[in-house]
Amino acid sequence: MMVKHTKKTKHAFQEKRVRRTVACQSQLPINIKEEDEEEKRGRRTVVSQPPKHIKAEVEVEIEEEAEDEIEKRVRRKVVSQPPKHIHEEVEIEEEEEEEEEEEDKREREWSLAESSDEECDTSSLDSEGDAPFPQGEGDASLNNADRSEGARWNDADDPCGKPPQPAFRPNRPPGPQLAPRASYTALRCFQLFFTNSILKTLTQNTNDYGSMNSGVDDPWIDLKLQDMYSFMSLVVYMGVVNCPALTDYWQRGKLHSFPFPKTVMTCAKFLRICRALHLSNPAVDTANKQKRGTAAFDPFCKIKPLYQEMRNACIRNYHPNQEIAIEERLLPSKPLVELKHDIKNKSCRWGYKMFELVDSRSRYTWDFYIYKKKFRENGGQGLGYDSVMELIDTRSLGTGYELFVDHFFTSPTLFRDLLQRDIWACGTIRTNGVGFPKTQNNSLDSKSPRGSLRWIKSDSLLFIQWRNRRDVNMCSTIHAAHAVDTAQRSVSGEDRQWLLKSVPVPPAAKDYCLYASPSDGETDSYEIPHRTQKWYKMLFYQFMDIAIVNAFLLHGHVAKSKGATPLQQRAFRESLAEELAEAGSRSRARRPTPPVPLPHHRPVHIKGHSTDGRLRCKLCPCKTPVKCSTCDVALCFISGRDCYNDWHVANDM
Repeated sequence: MMVKHTKKTKHAFQEKRVRRTVACQSQLPINIKEEDEEEKRGRRTVVSQPPKHIKAEVEVEIEEEAEDEIEKRVRRKVVSQPPKHIHEEVEIEEEEEEEEEEEDKREREWSLAESSDEECDTSSLDSEGDAPFPQGEGDASLNNADRSEGARWNDADDPCGKPPQPAFRPNRPPGPQLAPRASYTALRCFQLFFTNSILKTLTQNTNDYGSMNSGVDDPWIDLKLQDMYSFMSLVVYMGVVNCPALTDYWQRGKLHSFPFPKTVMTCAKFLRICRALHLSNPAVDTANKQKRGTAAFDPFCKIKPLYQEMRNACIRNYHPNQEIAIEERLLPSKPLVELKHDIKNKSCRWGYKMFELVDSRSRYTWDFYIYKKKFRENGGQGLGYDSVMELIDTRSLGTGYELFVDHFFTSPTLFRDLLQRDIWACGTIRTNGVGFPKTQNNSLDSKSPRGSLRWIKSDSLLFIQWRNRRDVNMCSTIHAAHAVDTAQRSVSGEDRQWLLKSVPVPPAAKDYCLYASPSDGETDSYEIPHRTQKWYKMLFYQFMDIAIVNAFLLHGHVAKSKGATPLQQRAFRESLAEELAEAGSRSRARRPTPPVPLPHHRPVHIKGHSTDGRLRCKLCPCKTPVKCSTCDVALCFISGRDCYNDWHVANDM
């Protein structure tokens, strides 16, 4: 049934809604009685109850008309007499507008300052081509490249002058520091690092520790210097020949047997030395253990005699060339000591960090040191900074060296401080590191082809972006940004086929690949197995590896100087193991007795004539003139009846 609303009813509904809304906005009282009467009058005008969908449509129309009327009345009411909360809103809006005006003013002033800095930088680069940024101290001077968004990466076509090259002034002639006319065998080169005095001290400390920890049933027998030579001979041999367990080297089996360890030392004696091996004096260890937790405690006490002697020997027997590198070596270990670190994102989670200064040409380890926690000698600049400053000693090295490091060590602060010592440096760098230019103006993007180059120069530092297979970011104080060097690289052509193309290579990247390659390959192939639960024994084997590699390099240099062919590392280690065994004491183990030769089973005639003296065959009923000379058994030995071989095979002879 259709429902009809009169104009009066609609007007009543509208007036009611408008008055309620206006009253709420203006905080006026509402006359409830009038509203009730109007609602009654509206109900009487309705002839009958309308359907739900008709009622909904009517209510929507009424609400829309009422909202329009409410907005008109509210505007008039607010304009004529706004309430308190409206005053507060207006005041807040005015304050926000004032703050926005102040911010706009500051932004305009900052943009003017940036534009003036950019003009100054561009003019200095065009005139001098050297330092577009002001020079200062430390990372604080870094600078406008970090603070200003107006800095721009230069292209490969932009000119970049080569910095002044270092004047190389080493303290000693580079190369081995050996007697020119002396002959050096593998053992003599090894004894340059493990001298007799070091081995005597090692033997005495091992005897003291073994006697302290031996029982009544198994008393300790003191070792001699020759015993230590024999022990080290087997340690070198085990780096060349690998077995799952130490006892396998003395196994007497049919599958495999090793005669060399049996002739050098018994298995029981070798295992006894492995358990009692000690580098320091046990009495000094006990005194140092009582100082744990104090500043007087020395975490290097158990390796200190050998540790310092090895460092001095490496420095004494060689002097590096101009190109040097610093590398980080991780030594996996699990004992809970102060030197161990939690190394995240590495294959070995727990272990020790050893930093080495290496000659980039010969891969000789010139110096090294083991990092301990809370070592901050240079004002907390970071582990990479402290490691380089610990190893770069210009009083021993000299000046004018070119140092190559990876992104773990590289920082603008380090390179500037090295220049103060007349040490030039080059290395990869992290883009999120402190001091790297943050500007993205003209930097490499996803569309840059392979071989693209960008560079920025900040006083003495050169920052490079180079697109190879991946983006390579470098920092250098030695090189120019670009040169004429090229390299063959695979690039995708228009038909999506891989083609060889010559791409430009920056000099910094070329020299870095040449001089900063790791030297772990020298020891990884024949590394001495570190099968021990004691951390100081693991470092002892690591010191042996360093000494063997350095001795191998010195031996090769001597051979080249005399026109001979140098040995490969495997042949050098085998020769060293044999010479150490000859210098040591011979084993008292029972030498393997040679096997008794088996008798030879030969067929012979029973008598001189083939028909005389025949006997019945052992295998068949026929008679035969042939018998076995060893078994003394008559057997047929003719083409149709070969009882001789059949009988011997059946009896496993």
